[in-house]
Amino acid sequence: MSSRLNRDPELYRFPTRFVEASARRVRSGMTIKTMSKVKDPSLAKKGKLRIEWAYRQMPVLREIQEKFKNERPFGKLNFGVAIHVTSETAILAKTLQAGGARVYLSGCNPLSTQDDVAAALADEGIEVFAWKGQTTKDYYWCLNKVLDAKPNITFDDGADLLTLVHTKRKNLLKDIIGGQEETTTGVIRLRAMAKDKALKYPVIAVNDTPTKHMFDNVYGTGQSTIDGILRATNVLLAGKNVVICGYGYCGRGLANRMRGMGAKVIVCEVEPVKALQANMDGFSVMRLIDAAKVGDIFVTVTGDKHVIRKEHFQKMKDGAILANSGHFDIEIKKPDLESLTKSIRQIKQSVEEYHLKNGRKLYLLAQGRLVNLAAAEGHPSSVMDMSFANHALCARWLVKNYKNLKPEVYEVPKEIDEKIARLKLQSLGIKIDSLSKEQKKYLTSWSEGT
Repeated sequence: MSSRLNRDPELYRFPTRFVEASARRVRSGMTIKTMSKVKDPSLAKKGKLRIEWAYRQMPVLREIQEKFKNERPFGKLNFGVAIHVTSETAILAKTLQAGGARVYLSGCNPLSTQDDVAAALADEGIEVFAWKGQTTKDYYWCLNKVLDAKPNITFDDGADLLTLVHTKRKNLLKDIIGGQEETTTGVIRLRAMAKDKALKYPVIAVNDTPTKHMFDNVYGTGQSTIDGILRATNVLLAGKNVVICGYGYCGRGLANRMRGMGAKVIVCEVEPVKALQANMDGFSVMRLIDAAKVGDIFVTVTGDKHVIRKEHFQKMKDGAILANSGHFDIEIKKPDLESLTKSIRQIKQSVEEYHLKNGRKLYLLAQGRLVNLAAAEGHPSSVMDMSFANHALCARWLVKNYKNLKPEVYEVPKEIDEKIARLKLQSLGIKIDSLSKEQKKYLTSWSEGT
């Protein structure tokens, strides 16, 4: 059954004709014409105000940007970036640009681009190929436009850009010195590539460093997922049975934020240690087939595919809400849902009503895509400050060290992670203690005992 059945076309209609926005940037006395493709260049003024607001919330990246202006660590390297085009990403792009990089930017999800931000960046000389509401064809066209610039370093959120290089654009490999990955899903893909010896250049797993996943994933995903659900539905969370599929860092953060809103949280897991942890954190833990009978709201945050399937939809009660905060729209198995459906109705921008053959109605948010970005604005700027500071400093580290690296997945150097944590504390006006020489010696020796 087509997912377009009985949809109101006006609610998901996006322009089929886009305007190319041109801008001029000046570097080393040279004027270079840049071309971008965005939905509406006239949104640039609005986008600049949004970027200005994000800039105020990102003190660590601000400081790095100022240092990059003086250091110019990137010379004239080309950076190919496929990350959600939001105001926070704009600050990262401008920071890389301040360091001398030529930045070519596309989104990493068809529904996550903030069109006013894309227009603002295009107006300021960053080449942007992104708009909200892309088809799959549009999406890969944009990725290929970024790759047409022959990047020397790739930045990914989900590893689609890197995968495209390794499959259909292999001719570009010779010029790429390394890459960086932003999210759990992408790191999973990259580690699989490295295991199969398919990875052809070194990649830094930015997602896996503490100042990223312990804050961005936990606090960012937790808050922004709730924000997306509420903007889409305006439902009261207090008293609801909220089923969270996955208890990794994202799931853990979401579970705690949902509990704070008064929801009764049920966690579904496949890993015994995480399930035990969820139980000891005070959440109900059960199989998804059992949770399907009682849940009011279901949220997937696993990074895997087909988590909620036909057998679960069949047991859900009338009015259940389905949302996903994993990177790809495959965690909720939409073909199964459609096979059980007699009609689909668009209720509003981010809510689709699936009228099942058994008479019940289920509500899918944001087409099963990232609800926190498709229906809201994504993570708060202050938490993305650390994530993107990692990207900026890792890019500088990569430029300095790539000749000594193999085509493997690398962790963020510990000194970078700790520097970012200290800068963040400093920006918050927080001072902490330091170890004495005696304490440092004790922690690195074995001779002292009882």
